[in-house]
Amino acid sequence: MKELSLNILDIAENSVKAGATLTEITVEEADSRLVLTIKDDGCGMTEEILKSVTDPFYTTRTTRKVGMGIPLLKLAAEQTGGSLQIDSRCEKDYPENHGTALRAEFNKNHIDMTPLGDVISSVSTLIQGHPDTDFLFKHTFGDKTVLLDTRELKAVLGDVPLNSYEVIKWIEEYLKEQYSL
Repeated sequence: MKELSLNILDIAENSVKAGATLTEITVEEADSRLVLTIKDDGCGMTEEILKSVTDPFYTTRTTRKVGMGIPLLKLAAEQTGGSLQIDSRCEKDYPENHGTALRAEFNKNHIDMTPLGDVISSVSTLIQGHPDTDFLFKHTFGDKTVLLDTRELKAVLGDVPLNSYEVIKWIEEYLKEQYSL
């Protein structure tokens, strides 16, 4: 993928499909490192699936025979001298504490570093497409932190759906404002 923001979108969509009620997306930039973490409380993966998930010829989808999202993210991280780690606890084995956590680490100074891209659009798209799912987005870099928690928005908005045009536009502007400070 041409931007890490598209990987974020793809993996967070997987979280929603896995029944997650909360997906946490964290981007931490310090010095020459960028660490992307996506954690959910979805159904998790069995050990067998977890071992296969980085194989591009493995997918749980029935519409095609390949799944490229996680393998491409792994390749992007490793090309910079970084790494990808996935931990998962299957709901069947851990009914009270299940879900998946993906952590990708990148060397930002490497010539093959994939740009972060338009995370504002990725986060807005996730919220617009899944207004009943909660998302926590946090991006720290330098002395700045950009933060959006849909649980807080829902508490303030009450019955107003998060995917209404006005709310999505507000979310986009709110994130842009935080990045510009």
